[in-house]
Amino acid sequence: MGFGSLAQLMAAPPQNALYGLSSLAVKPVEAPSWLYVTKRFQTFQDNLSLTANQVEDGQTKYKGVVSCLNAAYWGHNSETQNAFFIGSCAKDTRIRPPRDVDLYFVLPLAVYQRFEAYGSSVNKQSALLQEVKSKLLATYGSSSIKGDGPVVLADFTSYNVEIVPAFLYDANDHSYYVCDTKNSGRYITTKPLHEVHAIQAADARNNYNVRRLIRMLKCWQASCSVPIKSFYLELLAIDFLDQWQYKNQSYFFYDWMCRDFFAWLITKAHSFVMAPGTWEILWISDAWKSRAESAYGRALKACDYERANDMYNAGDEWQKIFGTDIPKFV
Repeated sequence: MGFGSLAQLMAAPPQNALYGLSSLAVKPVEAPSWLYVTKRFQTFQDNLSLTANQVEDGQTKYKGVVSCLNAAYWGHNSETQNAFFIGSCAKDTRIRPPRDVDLYFVLPLAVYQRFEAYGSSVNKQSALLQEVKSKLLATYGSSSIKGDGPVVLADFTSYNVEIVPAFLYDANDHSYYVCDTKNSGRYITTKPLHEVHAIQAADARNNYNVRRLIRMLKCWQASCSVPIKSFYLELLAIDFLDQWQYKNQSYFFYDWMCRDFFAWLITKAHSFVMAPGTWEILWISDAWKSRAESAYGRALKACDYERANDMYNAGDEWQKIFGTDIPKFV
């Protein structure tokens, strides 16, 4: 009948072979790379975030101090007036365990004038800090409270509260006079809200990666005892991301972000950053450089392990940089 025998039909190649499809069917499929990066770094960020109780505790400490100082200097017990958060609280770069609650408390101009009336033989700024300290001790007598540089430090059980007594210098420029007690004492001009605005703007133009990178760097700083100020790390993170080619990506690129930041940071020894607003030049030494080199070497290994989907060994290398807040298993 022209259809061929059953044996011929069985011996014939499958129809898809005529179109070259049989070879595709037997090709091994390569497993996709970087299966664990996104989940690992999302979990890392979650582990760095303060708990609701920690946030509430910090706010309670803040309100108590502000109320105490308002009663002493402004004649009312407001928990919010004449004060504002600065530092990591204002910039939303805090990590746990919580460190400090930093705030500015704005004093009346009459207080400035009162201390200016003291003679030149008196360190007016040191005397002002001691007075603020005494006001707090009247309420928190059982706590350790001391004046140190521009701040009055109140050492509570769960938080340290660092109070910067300040005088409004220019409302239009959001600048303030704060105490410098060195030598014979003087006032210096600061612009703390400019620092907050710099973080906000940089985060927005870099796909909200700036704050996340800063939190990870603070974790590295704490885990590896890195001798560099958190403020410098914040400014360095901004400078790095502004020029990083993958700055508009997200968690899937965070292994590369860490690796590339440490490589870039090594080149910044003996350079400087500039403080937003005041544009003060802040010199960066190299005391931290060996730790950055170590972190870079480990990040290189971790990135290779991530690409190979070696979850355990990648996590092991990341934990040598960041500690146990970054998970080994995801």
